[in-house]
Amino acid sequence: MTPRRLISILLLLTVFVPARGQDIHFSQIDVNPVLFNPAYSGFFDGQGRFGGIYRNQWASVSKAFQTIAATAECSLMRRRYYGDGLSLGTILYSDRAGTLHYGTTAGNLILSYFKSVGRNRNSSISAAAEVGFGQAGFNNADIILEDPTDDFAQYSKSFFTIGAGLAWFYQPNDDLYFKAGIAARNINRPDISYMMTDSTFIERKFSLYARSEYRAWGDISLMPLVAAVLQNNYREAIVGCDVKWYLSESSTRTVSFSWGIHYRWRDAALVEMTAEYNAFLFALSYDANLSKLTPASHSLGAFEISIVYRLARNTRVRRTAMPCPIM
Repeated sequence: MTPRRLISILLLLTVFVPARGQDIHFSQIDVNPVLFNPAYSGFFDGQGRFGGIYRNQWASVSKAFQTIAATAECSLMRRRYYGDGLSLGTILYSDRAGTLHYGTTAGNLILSYFKSVGRNRNSSISAAAEVGFGQAGFNNADIILEDPTDDFAQYSKSFFTIGAGLAWFYQPNDDLYFKAGIAARNINRPDISYMMTDSTFIERKFSLYARSEYRAWGDISLMPLVAAVLQNNYREAIVGCDVKWYLSESSTRTVSFSWGIHYRWRDAALVEMTAEYNAFLFALSYDANLSKLTPASHSLGAFEISIVYRLARNTRVRRTAMPCPIM
């Protein structure tokens, strides 16, 4: 085996990634939903939404995964008479892992169209297109080659990616709503190969999601969740439920708190807490590792913390109603 081939294998093992590249990963799906599906760029009540999230995974492993992302979304057009509009969103993210600091830095731009449907306009749909540009690479300063004349063809690779998403929202009454979505990212399978003889791609990623909220006991709601992700050989299934307590609801003040447990099939148990105060939403979650990496990670999983701010939130909502995300 040549030194170049050996180093390639060691590099991939060091950062715990397969030969086929995968996207960044966050466990908090609802807090900043545009990270999960670009079509949710249009699903917010108000003129804009801004968020940030940080994830630290497998802290017991040397040079663990660290991922950070920032999002911004704004309403370009909103026609209440026709019940439709346009929204523009952007995602900036960076992740690093391993002793060679392998990672990706990228930015995505999203354009979404949403429209109310149905006789009572209690249902909405959104469709989005996404384009992105990024750079993947590693730090070559710590590489030790058996033959100093042998080297990688390059240490970083730029790539272009496209994606799309669909989302649906339905609220038949003040105490119940449903929402669901499907998304496809990396449709063009961008090449991030570092060696001229091999091909490594960021594989197509497909996401499914469904959430419901039922106002069961006055100010307390139940929020079941089902989600799935498919990316090449990687498959992820999530089920769970949150309990949300509305402490205050008025045209000038909104305060709520939620707590939930989710299970990612054969991988991790997730605990998530969120707090809403007027236009701000704060979230903290922890993934307890249950996978085959438990001996190496000492059962330590991942921490995530995020904050979201909604601009000019719609306050013309009855106290017992759940605000429609776009009208």
